[in-house]
Amino acid sequence: MILETERLILRGWDESDAEECYRYAKDPLVGPPAGWPAHTSVENSRQIIRDLLAVPETYAIVLKETGLPVGSIGLHHNELAEAEDEYELGYWIGVPYWGRGLVPEASRALLRHAFEDLGAVRVWCRYVEGNQKSARVQEKLGFEYQGPSESIVSRQTGETRHGHINLLTRERWLVLTGR
Repeated sequence: MILETERLILRGWDESDAEECYRYAKDPLVGPPAGWPAHTSVENSRQIIRDLLAVPETYAIVLKETGLPVGSIGLHHNELAEAEDEYELGYWIGVPYWGRGLVPEASRALLRHAFEDLGAVRVWCRYVEGNQKSARVQEKLGFEYQGPSESIVSRQTGETRHGHINLLTRERWLVLTGR
């Protein structure tokens, strides 16, 4: 599936995206605040694309003006979103694109897809302590604070992080979007 916004194309990841993925995911300001280690090489990014990113409902955030990926966004089932009609929204974007409203733009498209096409009733989102940029994105999207999460141990880094959980229900999304 391909989703489009005014400035973005959301499409599946391909191994040929490894160089662009590495360009942004090697930055320690990107992965570690989200709970995953910075990528170490183009080949490392290629392997991560193969193993983690090239899966259903995970999309490369591609700038229409360049045709190149600058981040990633996806809907996942996990311990927060175990039911078939629930998802967790996750995202990251390269530092040069911070503060441009691209993640909220991509997230709005993915939330529409989740609620309209996938039949989601709840979409969860979380951020780790100190990641105020992610917290702000979730606030802009209308997610409501549910409270602190249990300490999160990153599968990738082994670090224990304190997190915060937010929720957007289908009913709230319908009101916020005027649908």
